[in-house]
Amino acid sequence: MDSVISIKQLDKTYKSGHRALKSIDLDIKRGEIFALLGPNGAGKTTLIGVVCGLVKLTGGTVIADGHDITKDYRAARAKIGLVPQELATDMFETVWATVSFSRGLFGLAPNPAHIEKILKDLSLWDKKDNKIATLSGGMKRRVLIAKALSHEPKILFLDEPTAGVDVELRRDMWAMVGRLRDQGVTIILTTHYIEEAEEMADRIGVINKGEIILVEEKHALMKKLGQTRVTIGLKSKLDAPPDIPQKLDLSEDGETLTFTLTGEGDSEDAGVADVLKALMERKVDFKSVNTKRSSLEDIFVDLVEKKT
Repeated sequence: MDSVISIKQLDKTYKSGHRALKSIDLDIKRGEIFALLGPNGAGKTTLIGVVCGLVKLTGGTVIADGHDITKDYRAARAKIGLVPQELATDMFETVWATVSFSRGLFGLAPNPAHIEKILKDLSLWDKKDNKIATLSGGMKRRVLIAKALSHEPKILFLDEPTAGVDVELRRDMWAMVGRLRDQGVTIILTTHYIEEAEEMADRIGVINKGEIILVEEKHALMKKLGQTRVTIGLKSKLDAPPDIPQKLDLSEDGETLTFTLTGEGDSEDAGVADVLKALMERKVDFKSVNTKRSSLEDIFVDLVEKKT
């Protein structure tokens, strides 16, 4: 799969001297959902701002769908839609007018059918004649998404798109993201709701202190760095852990065995089964088995802590 965004040696240093991005290399595949994770101040919004032409880069290159964002700004920007964190639109315009105007900014002819479809997909159709100032916070967020989609972009950036919004909007938006991906749109998102990235993303990138510290396919990342903690409740106390290939920890009261497996899926399940089989062969009776898999959030926190 070819890259729709290619970032090479990207640097951004502000006038204050703060180096927000440090020699970033990143390729984003056409048609994927890519989640960019990182703590506050890591450089996520700056990176998005550079690619979208809102922040001037200090060094390096960014190619968006074949167009250099500096040398061929207009063509590159026409390929990109951005849903920013902050609401920035004319509060006294109607929903229909502001979304239609956003399309016109890219020199595209009016397309009422396309605008209607977007508004219906985002449950905004019955609000099309309302002024934006009269809308709820969730509805205003929907308008931002509609504006970003008005010019039919091939690349869509979602910068904390569900922060502070209701459950209904979150559900509608992720359904729409799935449809867009099916249509070939590449989606790059940042989110504090890591369970969303775990559910939606094809690949995960982690940025910290202006540096990309990891890029990995989601399932490969979970398999490589994920862990499962297994707790076995015993029917009778033991004085020492059973002698089996898997290292087991025995609680102080002798009533619980614990161990950790790395990975996910079938190999993980087989590992648990092997331990239980070995215990039964050694006549160790148990009354309960509990497993707790590490989430993407656990992996993310561990990665950031190790790099801090």
